[in-house]
Amino acid sequence: MTDPILPSSAPAVDSTTEGASPQDAAQLDGDFETVHEDRLWRDDGWTARVIKNEDDEGWAVAMIKDGEAEPALVGPWTMGRNKKDPKPLDTAAFNTLVKTASEVLRRHEQQLRAQLHKAVRVASADGNDELDITLDIVPDEDEPYALLTALNAYGEQLAQVQVAPNFKLSKASASAWVENEFRRPG
Repeated sequence: MTDPILPSSAPAVDSTTEGASPQDAAQLDGDFETVHEDRLWRDDGWTARVIKNEDDEGWAVAMIKDGEAEPALVGPWTMGRNKKDPKPLDTAAFNTLVKTASEVLRRHEQQLRAQLHKAVRVASADGNDELDITLDIVPDEDEPYALLTALNAYGEQLAQVQVAPNFKLSKASASAWVENEFRRPG
């Protein structure tokens, strides 16, 4: 199997129940029955759907986690023996696709966590201890913000202030906050 193609380049998947097949409508409504068909395989919280790749003459497979409208993974699918129709889905292929799609979601979650959580270690104001200073961004649609938190060596919270979501956490900004007795940075 080749590298996964993420949803941005994926063929369009209709997320409405209007004009959807009974299986599609059931999935969007939350009814997830097991299906094992040549081009549709639904099991274990995932749906694999073999679809015509409109960009070329080949086929693609979309992996959708139950309850989600968009695929977690879309990638090329193997042609069958007649070089015209897609190869049918089977248990081994489905299990491999689930593993790959789960890994894509896990990496996406790790990347999002890394973007929303930062941490640095600095000396306390008296220089006798080390403090962990964290910045956790809360991506609220209306009013995003971030929480700047100081933790001692035992993980106990010493201070916390709300800051702008674009606050730049660095050793210098963390040290300045500690030296300013944890007052909200300007």
